Amino acid sequence: MPALILVADDDPVQRRLLEAQIRRFGHDAIMAEGGEAALARLRQQNAPRIDLVLLDLVMPDLDGMGVLEAMRREAIDCPVIVQTAHGSIDTVISAMRAGATDFVVKPVGPERLLVSIRNALRREALEGEIRTLSRTTPMRPSFRDLALASPLMERVARLGERAAKSGIPVLLEGEPGTGKEVVARAIQAASDRRGKPFVTVNCGAIPPDLVESVLFGHEKGAFTGALEKHTGKFLDAHGGTLFLDEIGELPLDAQVKLLRALQEGEVDPVGSRRPVKVDFRLISATNANLLELVRQGRFREDLYYRLNVFPIALPPLRQRREEIPVLAQRFLARFAAEEGRRIDTIGTEAMACLTRYNWPGNVRQLENAIFRAVVLADSSELTMIEFPQLAAHTDGIDVVVPPLPAARAVQGPTIQPELERIDPGTINLVDERGDLRTLNQLEEDAIRFALSFCRGQISDMARKLGIGRSTLYRRMKELGLAEVDAPSVARHDEAA
Repeated sequence: MPALILVADDDPVQRRLLEAQIRRFGHDAIMAEGGEAALARLRQQNAPRIDLVLLDLVMPDLDGMGVLEAMRREAIDCPVIVQTAHGSIDTVISAMRAGATDFVVKPVGPERLLVSIRNALRREALEGEIRTLSRTTPMRPSFRDLALASPLMERVARLGERAAKSGIPVLLEGEPGTGKEVVARAIQAASDRRGKPFVTVNCGAIPPDLVESVLFGHEKGAFTGALEKHTGKFLDAHGGTLFLDEIGELPLDAQVKLLRALQEGEVDPVGSRRPVKVDFRLISATNANLLELVRQGRFREDLYYRLNVFPIALPPLRQRREEIPVLAQRFLARFAAEEGRRIDTIGTEAMACLTRYNWPGNVRQLENAIFRAVVLADSSELTMIEFPQLAAHTDGIDVVVPPLPAARAVQGPTIQPELERIDPGTINLVDERGDLRTLNQLEEDAIRFALSFCRGQISDMARKLGIGRSTLYRRMKELGLAEVDAPSVARHDEAA
Protein backbone atom coordinates (compact mmCIF):
# COMPACT_ATOMS: atom_id res chain seq x y z
CA MET A 1 0.00 0.00 0.00
CA PRO A 2 1.31 3.50 -0.81
CA ALA A 3 2.50 5.52 2.16
CA LEU A 4 1.72 9.20 2.77
CA ILE A 5 5.01 11.06 3.21
CA LEU A 6 5.28 14.62 4.52
CA VAL A 7 8.21 16.61 3.10
CA ALA A 8 9.25 19.59 5.25
CA ASP A 9 11.79 21.80 3.44
CA ASP A 10 12.01 25.57 2.91
CA ASP A 11 13.70 25.13 -0.50
CA PRO A 12 11.01 24.90 -3.23
CA VAL A 13 13.41 23.23 -5.67
CA GLN A 14 14.23 20.51 -3.12
CA ARG A 15 10.52 20.02 -2.41
CA ARG A 16 9.74 19.49 -6.11
CA LEU A 17 12.63 17.06 -6.55
CA LEU A 18 11.72 15.04 -3.48
CA GLU A 19 8.02 14.98 -4.40
CA ALA A 20 8.84 13.64 -7.87
CA GLN A 21 11.11 10.92 -6.46
CA ILE A 22 8.60 9.88 -3.80
CA ARG A 23 5.82 9.56 -6.37
CA ARG A 24 8.09 7.49 -8.62
CA PHE A 25 8.59 5.16 -5.67
CA GLY A 26 4.81 4.61 -5.60
CA HIS A 27 4.00 6.71 -2.52
CA ASP A 28 1.98 9.88 -1.99
CA ALA A 29 3.62 13.13 -0.89
CA ILE A 30 2.45 16.37 0.67
CA MET A 31 4.60 19.47 1.07
CA ALA A 32 5.31 21.79 4.03
CA GLU A 33 7.33 24.97 3.57
CA GLY A 34 8.76 24.94 7.08
CA GLY A 35 8.77 23.39 10.50
CA GLU A 36 5.66 25.16 11.75
CA ALA A 37 3.64 24.05 8.72
CA ALA A 38 4.86 20.48 9.19
CA LEU A 39 3.83 20.44 12.84
CA ALA A 40 0.43 21.92 11.99
CA ARG A 41 -0.19 19.09 9.52
CA LEU A 42 0.98 16.43 11.99
CA ARG A 43 -1.40 17.81 14.63
CA GLN A 44 -4.50 17.55 12.40
CA GLN A 45 -6.85 14.95 13.83
CA ASN A 46 -9.27 14.36 10.96
CA ALA A 47 -6.74 14.40 8.09
CA PRO A 48 -5.19 11.23 6.59
CA ARG A 49 -2.45 9.82 8.81
CA ILE A 50 1.15 10.70 7.91
CA ASP A 51 3.25 7.54 7.57
CA LEU A 52 6.67 9.18 7.31
CA VAL A 53 8.26 12.64 7.61
CA LEU A 54 11.21 13.74 5.45
CA LEU A 55 12.55 16.65 7.51
CA ASP A 56 15.16 19.28 6.68
CA LEU A 57 17.26 20.20 9.71
CA VAL A 58 17.87 23.82 8.65
CA MET A 59 14.74 25.95 8.18
CA PRO A 60 14.15 29.61 9.04
CA ASP A 61 10.97 29.48 11.15
CA LEU A 62 11.39 26.23 13.12
CA ASP A 63 14.34 23.99 12.38
CA GLY A 64 14.30 20.21 12.24
CA MET A 65 15.53 19.76 15.80
CA GLY A 66 12.66 21.94 17.01
CA VAL A 67 10.18 19.82 15.08
CA LEU A 68 11.63 16.61 16.55
CA GLU A 69 11.45 18.01 20.08
CA ALA A 70 7.82 19.12 19.57
CA MET A 71 6.89 15.68 18.19
CA ARG A 72 8.43 13.98 21.21
CA ARG A 73 6.78 16.41 23.64
CA GLU A 74 3.33 16.00 22.04
CA ALA A 75 3.72 12.20 21.56
CA ILE A 76 3.32 12.41 17.77
CA ASP A 77 4.28 8.89 16.77
CA CYS A 78 5.67 8.97 13.23
CA PRO A 79 9.05 7.91 11.77
CA VAL A 80 11.30 10.77 10.64
CA ILE A 81 14.16 10.85 8.13
CA VAL A 82 16.24 14.00 8.57
CA GLN A 83 18.11 15.80 5.77
CA THR A 84 21.36 17.62 6.39
CA ALA A 85 23.56 19.52 3.97
CA HIS A 86 26.63 19.23 6.15
CA GLY A 87 26.76 15.60 7.22
CA SER A 88 28.26 16.50 10.59
CA ILE A 89 28.40 13.47 12.85
CA ASP A 90 27.40 15.62 15.84
CA THR A 91 24.32 16.86 14.00
CA VAL A 92 23.32 13.34 13.04
CA ILE A 93 23.79 12.03 16.59
CA SER A 94 21.68 14.86 18.01
CA ALA A 95 18.90 14.18 15.50
CA MET A 96 18.90 10.44 16.20
CA ARG A 97 18.80 11.07 19.94
CA ALA A 98 15.85 13.40 19.38
CA GLY A 99 13.90 10.59 17.71
CA ALA A 100 14.90 10.48 14.03
CA THR A 101 14.82 7.08 12.36
CA ASP A 102 17.45 7.74 9.68
CA PHE A 103 19.31 10.55 7.95
CA VAL A 104 20.35 11.46 4.40
CA VAL A 105 22.87 14.01 3.16
CA LYS A 106 21.77 16.58 0.59
CA PRO A 107 21.57 16.18 -2.32
CA VAL A 108 20.35 12.63 -1.80
CA GLY A 109 20.35 10.19 -4.69
CA PRO A 110 17.19 8.23 -5.62
CA GLU A 111 18.68 4.86 -4.59
CA ARG A 112 19.74 6.08 -1.16
CA LEU A 113 16.41 7.80 -0.57
CA LEU A 114 14.45 4.70 -1.62
CA VAL A 115 16.41 2.47 0.76
CA SER A 116 15.94 4.91 3.63
CA ILE A 117 12.18 5.21 3.02
CA ARG A 118 11.73 1.44 2.76
CA ASN A 119 13.67 0.79 5.95
CA ALA A 120 11.77 3.45 7.89
CA LEU A 121 8.36 2.16 6.75
CA ARG A 122 9.27 -1.46 7.49
CA ARG A 123 10.56 -0.57 10.93
CA GLU A 124 7.39 1.39 11.66
CA ALA A 125 5.22 -1.51 10.49
CA LEU A 126 7.05 -3.94 12.78
CA GLU A 127 6.98 -1.58 15.75
CA GLY A 128 3.28 -0.94 15.12
CA GLU A 129 2.62 -4.67 15.16
CA ILE A 130 4.57 -5.02 18.40
CA ARG A 131 2.51 -2.19 19.93
CA THR A 132 -0.66 -3.94 18.76
CA LEU A 133 0.46 -7.23 20.28
CA SER A 134 1.28 -5.45 23.53
CA ARG A 135 -2.19 -3.95 23.65
CA THR A 136 -3.92 -7.09 22.47
CA THR A 137 -3.59 -9.09 25.64
CA PRO A 138 -6.08 -11.90 26.20
CA MET A 139 -8.27 -9.45 28.10
CA ARG A 140 -7.94 -6.07 26.43
CA PRO A 141 -7.86 -5.68 22.64
CA SER A 142 -9.59 -2.65 21.17
CA PHE A 143 -11.46 -1.65 18.05
CA ARG A 144 -8.27 0.06 16.88
CA ASP A 145 -6.75 -3.41 16.50
CA LEU A 146 -9.33 -4.33 13.84
CA ALA A 147 -8.43 -3.76 10.20
CA LEU A 148 -11.03 -1.10 9.42
CA ALA A 149 -10.24 -0.72 5.73
CA SER A 150 -13.77 -1.54 4.53
CA PRO A 151 -17.12 0.18 5.17
CA LEU A 152 -18.59 -3.10 6.41
CA MET A 153 -16.06 -3.44 9.23
CA GLU A 154 -16.27 0.26 10.04
CA ARG A 155 -19.98 -0.33 10.65
CA VAL A 156 -19.17 -3.32 12.87
CA ALA A 157 -16.81 -1.14 14.92
CA ARG A 158 -19.41 1.63 15.26
CA LEU A 159 -22.06 -0.82 16.42
CA GLY A 160 -19.62 -2.46 18.81
CA GLU A 161 -18.65 0.87 20.36
CA ARG A 162 -22.32 1.72 20.90
CA ALA A 163 -23.02 -1.67 22.43
CA ALA A 164 -20.05 -1.24 24.77
CA LYS A 165 -21.67 1.81 26.36
CA SER A 166 -24.50 -0.29 27.79
CA GLY A 167 -25.05 -3.77 29.19
CA ILE A 168 -27.31 -4.81 26.31
CA PRO A 169 -26.99 -8.48 25.20
CA VAL A 170 -25.06 -8.70 21.92
CA LEU A 171 -25.41 -11.42 19.29
CA LEU A 172 -22.46 -11.70 16.88
CA GLU A 173 -23.33 -13.46 13.63
CA GLY A 174 -20.88 -14.58 10.99
CA GLU A 175 -19.02 -17.43 9.36
CA PRO A 176 -16.28 -19.26 11.28
CA GLY A 177 -13.03 -17.33 11.34
CA THR A 178 -14.50 -13.86 10.79
CA GLY A 179 -13.27 -12.57 14.16
CA LYS A 180 -16.32 -12.81 16.41
CA GLU A 181 -14.29 -13.36 19.57
CA VAL A 182 -11.99 -10.44 18.69
CA VAL A 183 -15.02 -8.15 18.41
CA ALA A 184 -16.43 -9.52 21.67
CA ARG A 185 -13.18 -8.76 23.48
CA ALA A 186 -13.10 -5.28 21.94
CA ILE A 187 -16.61 -4.62 23.27
CA GLN A 188 -15.49 -5.72 26.72
CA ALA A 189 -12.39 -3.51 26.55
CA ALA A 190 -14.45 -0.46 25.54
CA SER A 191 -17.04 -0.98 28.30
CA ASP A 192 -17.02 -0.16 32.00
CA ARG A 193 -16.23 -3.86 32.60
CA ARG A 194 -12.74 -3.51 31.13
CA GLY A 195 -10.14 -5.30 33.21
CA LYS A 196 -12.78 -7.65 34.62
CA PRO A 197 -13.04 -11.37 33.73
CA PHE A 198 -13.73 -12.30 30.12
CA VAL A 199 -14.82 -15.95 30.07
CA THR A 200 -15.12 -17.79 26.75
CA VAL A 201 -17.25 -20.91 26.31
CA ASN A 202 -17.56 -22.89 23.07
CA CYS A 203 -21.00 -24.42 23.48
CA GLY A 204 -20.37 -26.95 20.71
CA ALA A 205 -17.30 -28.37 22.45
CA ILE A 206 -19.01 -29.34 25.72
CA PRO A 207 -20.40 -32.89 26.06
CA PRO A 208 -24.22 -32.66 26.38
CA ASP A 209 -24.27 -34.35 29.81
CA LEU A 210 -21.77 -31.81 31.21
CA VAL A 211 -23.24 -28.58 29.83
CA GLU A 212 -25.15 -27.61 32.97
CA SER A 213 -22.21 -28.39 35.25
CA VAL A 214 -19.73 -26.46 33.09
CA LEU A 215 -21.97 -23.40 32.72
CA PHE A 216 -23.80 -23.20 36.02
CA GLY A 217 -21.53 -25.19 38.34
CA HIS A 218 -22.31 -28.01 40.74
CA GLU A 219 -22.10 -28.84 44.42
CA LYS A 220 -19.84 -31.49 45.85
CA GLY A 221 -21.54 -34.90 45.58
CA ALA A 222 -24.26 -33.61 43.21
CA PHE A 223 -23.59 -36.57 40.91
CA THR A 224 -21.19 -39.45 40.51
CA GLY A 225 -17.70 -38.06 40.06
CA ALA A 226 -18.49 -34.64 41.61
CA LEU A 227 -15.70 -34.89 44.18
CA GLU A 228 -15.56 -31.15 44.84
CA LYS A 229 -17.57 -28.00 44.27
CA HIS A 230 -17.32 -26.33 40.85
CA THR A 231 -18.36 -22.70 40.38
CA GLY A 232 -19.17 -22.80 36.66
CA LYS A 233 -18.53 -20.31 33.88
CA PHE A 234 -21.29 -17.89 34.87
CA LEU A 235 -19.80 -17.35 38.32
CA ASP A 236 -16.29 -17.22 36.82
CA ALA A 237 -17.51 -14.26 34.75
CA HIS A 238 -19.01 -12.43 37.75
CA GLY A 239 -18.47 -8.71 37.27
CA GLY A 240 -17.22 -9.21 33.71
CA THR A 241 -18.32 -10.68 30.40
CA LEU A 242 -19.43 -14.17 29.42
CA PHE A 243 -18.87 -14.99 25.74
CA LEU A 244 -20.93 -17.97 24.56
CA ASP A 245 -19.59 -19.06 21.17
CA GLU A 246 -21.69 -21.31 18.90
CA ILE A 247 -24.75 -20.62 21.04
CA GLY A 248 -26.90 -22.59 18.60
CA GLU A 249 -25.27 -25.83 19.80
CA LEU A 250 -26.61 -25.40 23.34
CA PRO A 251 -29.00 -28.24 24.37
CA LEU A 252 -32.64 -27.29 24.99
CA ASP A 253 -32.58 -28.05 28.73
CA ALA A 254 -29.57 -25.78 29.18
CA GLN A 255 -31.34 -23.09 27.14
CA VAL A 256 -34.05 -22.93 29.81
CA LYS A 257 -31.52 -22.26 32.56
CA LEU A 258 -29.73 -19.70 30.38
CA LEU A 259 -33.00 -17.84 29.87
CA ARG A 260 -33.56 -17.76 33.63
CA ALA A 261 -30.04 -16.48 34.20
CA LEU A 262 -30.65 -13.64 31.74
CA GLN A 263 -34.05 -12.73 33.16
CA GLU A 264 -33.35 -13.09 36.88
CA GLY A 265 -29.60 -12.53 37.09
CA GLU A 266 -29.09 -15.79 38.97
CA VAL A 267 -28.03 -19.36 38.26
CA ASP A 268 -28.92 -22.74 39.76
CA PRO A 269 -25.80 -24.90 40.28
CA VAL A 270 -26.45 -28.61 39.94
CA GLY A 271 -27.27 -30.01 43.37
CA SER A 272 -27.67 -26.58 45.00
CA ARG A 273 -30.71 -25.84 47.19
CA ARG A 274 -30.88 -22.16 46.34
CA PRO A 275 -30.01 -19.97 43.32
CA VAL A 276 -26.88 -17.83 43.28
CA LYS A 277 -26.90 -14.18 42.17
CA VAL A 278 -24.44 -13.37 39.41
CA ASP A 279 -23.53 -10.10 37.65
CA PHE A 280 -22.41 -10.66 34.07
CA ARG A 281 -22.62 -9.16 30.61
CA LEU A 282 -23.56 -11.71 27.92
CA ILE A 283 -22.16 -11.69 24.40
CA SER A 284 -23.15 -14.66 22.26
CA ALA A 285 -22.00 -15.72 18.81
CA THR A 286 -23.19 -18.08 16.12
CA ASN A 287 -22.40 -19.12 12.57
CA ALA A 288 -25.81 -20.74 12.20
CA ASN A 289 -29.18 -19.20 11.39
CA LEU A 290 -30.80 -19.15 14.82
CA LEU A 291 -34.21 -18.25 13.41
CA GLU A 292 -34.10 -21.36 11.26
CA LEU A 293 -33.16 -23.40 14.33
CA VAL A 294 -36.21 -21.92 16.09
CA ARG A 295 -38.43 -23.06 13.21
CA GLN A 296 -36.92 -26.55 13.47
CA GLY A 297 -37.61 -26.66 17.22
CA ARG A 298 -33.91 -26.85 18.10
CA PHE A 299 -33.71 -23.43 19.71
CA ARG A 300 -36.16 -21.77 22.08
CA GLU A 301 -38.00 -18.85 20.55
CA ASP A 302 -38.14 -16.88 23.82
CA LEU A 303 -34.38 -17.27 24.28
CA TYR A 304 -33.78 -16.22 20.67
CA TYR A 305 -35.57 -12.92 21.16
CA ARG A 306 -33.76 -12.43 24.46
CA LEU A 307 -30.37 -12.86 22.78
CA ASN A 308 -31.14 -11.09 19.51
CA VAL A 309 -31.52 -7.65 21.10
CA PHE A 310 -28.43 -6.10 19.50
CA PRO A 311 -27.26 -8.25 16.56
CA ILE A 312 -23.98 -7.46 14.80
CA ALA A 313 -23.24 -9.26 11.53
CA LEU A 314 -19.57 -9.82 10.72
CA PRO A 315 -19.03 -10.01 6.95
CA PRO A 316 -16.86 -12.79 5.50
CA LEU A 317 -13.40 -11.80 4.31
CA ARG A 318 -14.37 -12.17 0.63
CA GLN A 319 -16.79 -9.26 1.11
CA ARG A 320 -14.12 -6.98 2.58
CA ARG A 321 -11.15 -7.64 0.34
CA GLU A 322 -9.78 -4.15 1.06
CA GLU A 323 -8.65 -5.49 4.43
CA ILE A 324 -6.66 -8.44 3.08
CA PRO A 325 -3.42 -6.46 2.41
CA VAL A 326 -3.63 -4.82 5.84
CA LEU A 327 -4.25 -8.11 7.64
CA ALA A 328 -1.61 -9.94 5.60
CA GLN A 329 1.05 -7.36 6.46
CA ARG A 330 0.10 -7.52 10.15
CA PHE A 331 0.35 -11.29 10.20
CA LEU A 332 3.64 -11.16 8.28
CA ALA A 333 5.19 -8.73 10.77
CA ARG A 334 4.00 -10.81 13.72
CA PHE A 335 5.07 -14.22 12.47
CA ALA A 336 8.39 -12.96 11.10
CA ALA A 337 9.17 -11.54 14.54
CA GLU A 338 8.04 -14.71 16.31
CA GLU A 339 10.03 -16.99 13.98
CA GLY A 340 13.09 -14.74 13.92
CA ARG A 341 12.90 -14.36 10.13
CA ARG A 342 13.89 -11.26 8.15
CA ILE A 343 10.85 -11.15 5.88
CA ASP A 344 9.58 -7.67 5.14
CA THR A 345 7.17 -7.67 2.22
CA ILE A 346 4.67 -9.65 0.19
CA GLY A 347 5.31 -9.64 -3.55
CA THR A 348 2.88 -7.95 -5.93
CA GLU A 349 1.74 -11.19 -7.57
CA ALA A 350 1.38 -12.96 -4.23
CA MET A 351 -0.64 -10.08 -2.79
CA ALA A 352 -2.88 -10.13 -5.88
CA CYS A 353 -3.49 -13.85 -5.29
CA LEU A 354 -4.27 -13.27 -1.61
CA THR A 355 -6.71 -10.51 -2.52
CA ARG A 356 -8.50 -12.54 -5.20
CA TYR A 357 -8.78 -15.79 -3.23
CA ASN A 358 -12.23 -16.39 -1.68
CA TRP A 359 -10.99 -17.43 1.81
CA PRO A 360 -13.70 -19.88 2.92
CA GLY A 361 -11.96 -20.00 6.31
CA ASN A 362 -11.89 -16.18 6.48
CA VAL A 363 -9.35 -14.32 8.62
CA ARG A 364 -8.26 -17.46 10.47
CA GLN A 365 -7.35 -19.15 7.19
CA LEU A 366 -5.44 -16.06 6.00
CA GLU A 367 -3.51 -16.02 9.27
CA ASN A 368 -2.54 -19.68 8.90
CA ALA A 369 -1.56 -19.19 5.24
CA ILE A 370 0.80 -16.34 6.13
CA PHE A 371 2.26 -18.38 9.00
CA ARG A 372 2.99 -21.29 6.67
CA ALA A 373 4.49 -18.95 4.06
CA VAL A 374 6.81 -17.34 6.62
CA VAL A 375 8.08 -20.76 7.69
CA LEU A 376 8.68 -21.83 4.07
CA ALA A 377 10.15 -18.59 2.71
CA ASP A 378 13.78 -18.49 1.55
CA SER A 379 14.05 -14.74 0.91
CA SER A 380 13.00 -11.44 2.48
CA GLU A 381 9.83 -11.37 0.34
CA LEU A 382 6.86 -13.73 0.22
CA THR A 383 6.14 -14.79 -3.36
CA MET A 384 3.72 -17.09 -5.16
CA ILE A 385 6.07 -19.98 -4.41
CA GLU A 386 4.94 -19.86 -0.77
CA PHE A 387 1.21 -20.04 -1.69
CA PRO A 388 0.83 -23.00 -4.09
CA GLN A 389 -2.51 -24.19 -2.71
CA LEU A 390 -4.09 -20.75 -3.04
CA ALA A 391 -2.88 -20.32 -6.61
CA ALA A 392 -4.42 -23.65 -7.61
CA HIS A 393 -7.86 -22.43 -6.46
CA THR A 394 -7.73 -18.81 -7.64
CA ASP A 395 -9.00 -17.84 -11.08
CA GLY A 396 -6.46 -16.09 -13.27
CA ILE A 397 -3.44 -17.14 -11.17
CA ASP A 398 -0.96 -19.67 -12.53
CA VAL A 399 0.07 -22.57 -10.36
CA VAL A 400 3.70 -22.05 -9.36
CA VAL A 401 5.86 -25.08 -8.69
CA PRO A 402 8.29 -24.21 -5.89
CA PRO A 403 11.97 -24.46 -6.86
CA LEU A 404 14.09 -26.94 -5.02
CA PRO A 405 17.48 -25.35 -4.33
CA ALA A 406 20.37 -27.53 -3.23
CA ALA A 407 20.35 -25.89 0.20
CA ARG A 408 16.88 -27.20 0.82
CA ALA A 409 17.27 -30.58 -0.90
CA VAL A 410 15.95 -33.59 0.97
CA GLN A 411 18.23 -35.99 2.77
CA GLY A 412 19.44 -38.82 0.57
CA PRO A 413 18.52 -38.25 -3.09
CA THR A 414 19.58 -35.40 -5.34
CA ILE A 415 16.41 -33.78 -6.68
CA GLN A 416 16.34 -32.74 -10.29
CA PRO A 417 15.76 -28.96 -10.39
CA GLU A 418 13.70 -28.90 -13.56
CA LEU A 419 10.26 -30.42 -12.94
CA GLU A 420 7.22 -30.40 -15.16
CA ARG A 421 4.54 -28.09 -13.76
CA ILE A 422 1.48 -30.23 -13.13
CA ASP A 423 -1.87 -28.77 -12.19
CA PRO A 424 -3.62 -31.19 -9.79
CA GLY A 425 -6.87 -30.56 -11.66
CA THR A 426 -5.46 -31.66 -15.03
CA ILE A 427 -4.08 -35.15 -14.32
CA ASN A 428 -5.96 -37.19 -16.93
CA LEU A 429 -7.04 -40.80 -16.71
CA VAL A 430 -7.04 -41.21 -20.53
CA ASP A 431 -4.37 -40.42 -23.10
CA GLU A 432 -4.63 -38.45 -26.38
CA ARG A 433 -6.07 -41.51 -28.18
CA GLY A 434 -8.81 -41.98 -25.60
CA ASP A 435 -7.24 -45.08 -24.04
CA LEU A 436 -6.83 -45.52 -20.31
CA ARG A 437 -3.41 -44.50 -19.05
CA THR A 438 -1.43 -47.10 -17.14
CA LEU A 439 -1.05 -47.04 -13.39
CA ASN A 440 2.67 -46.40 -13.84
CA GLN A 441 1.90 -43.24 -15.83
CA LEU A 442 -0.60 -42.01 -13.25
CA GLU A 443 1.85 -42.83 -10.48
CA GLU A 444 4.54 -40.78 -12.22
CA ASP A 445 2.24 -37.74 -12.44
CA ALA A 446 1.29 -38.13 -8.77
CA ILE A 447 4.94 -38.34 -7.65
CA ARG A 448 5.95 -35.36 -9.79
CA PHE A 449 3.17 -33.23 -8.33
CA ALA A 450 3.87 -34.43 -4.77
CA LEU A 451 7.54 -33.51 -5.24
CA SER A 452 6.62 -29.91 -6.00
CA PHE A 453 3.70 -29.76 -3.55
CA CYS A 454 5.82 -30.97 -0.62
CA ARG A 455 8.82 -28.86 -1.69
CA GLY A 456 11.02 -31.94 -1.95
CA GLN A 457 10.48 -33.13 1.62
CA ILE A 458 10.67 -36.88 1.00
CA SER A 459 9.37 -37.94 4.40
CA ASP A 460 6.36 -35.67 3.95
CA MET A 461 5.81 -37.01 0.42
CA ALA A 462 5.96 -40.62 1.57
CA ARG A 463 3.51 -39.97 4.38
CA LYS A 464 1.02 -38.16 2.16
CA LEU A 465 1.30 -40.74 -0.65
CA GLY A 466 0.99 -43.61 1.83
CA ILE A 467 4.17 -45.46 0.82
CA GLY A 468 7.53 -46.14 2.43
CA ARG A 469 10.48 -43.84 1.86
CA SER A 470 12.64 -46.60 0.37
CA THR A 471 9.91 -47.43 -2.12
CA LEU A 472 9.50 -43.77 -2.98
CA TYR A 473 13.26 -43.29 -3.45
CA ARG A 474 13.49 -46.30 -5.79
CA ARG A 475 10.48 -45.13 -7.82
CA MET A 476 11.90 -41.59 -8.09
CA LYS A 477 15.20 -43.04 -9.34
CA GLU A 478 13.34 -45.02 -11.99
CA LEU A 479 11.62 -41.82 -13.11
CA GLY A 480 14.86 -39.89 -13.22
CA LEU A 481 13.83 -37.61 -10.36
CA ALA A 482 16.54 -38.76 -7.93
CA GLU A 483 20.08 -40.00 -8.25
CA VAL A 484 20.64 -42.45 -5.40
CA ASP A 485 21.59 -46.09 -5.13
CA ALA A 486 19.66 -48.61 -3.09
CA PRO A 487 22.33 -49.11 -0.39
CA SER A 488 22.49 -45.39 0.35
CA VAL A 489 18.70 -45.30 0.60
CA ALA A 490 18.75 -48.15 3.05
CA ARG A 491 21.44 -46.45 5.11
CA HIS A 492 19.45 -43.23 5.10
CA ASP A 493 16.29 -45.00 6.24
CA GLU A 494 18.15 -46.80 9.00
CA ALA A 495 19.63 -43.52 10.20
CA ALA A 496 16.21 -41.90 10.17
